[in-house]
Amino acid sequence: MKNRLKVLRAEHGWSQATLADHLGVSRQSVNAIETGKYDPSLPLAFALARLFGCAIEDIFEDDTPTAEAAE
Repeated sequence: MKNRLKVLRAEHGWSQATLADHLGVSRQSVNAIETGKYDPSLPLAFALARLFGCAIEDIFEDDTPTAEAAE
């Protein structure tokens, strides 16, 4: 899953540790989400959207191929 988390975090001038503190998760979790190694839980995705004042879809993009793309 692609995401804009690093960009949004940078726009706020936050380090990964600062964002992690705001969310109540580890810095390693933030890093794993940013690098696409971990997809956040739905509650965490909602918390990110609330924190940045946007929709979940503004942060995360599903990069799974669709059935039409396979044809």
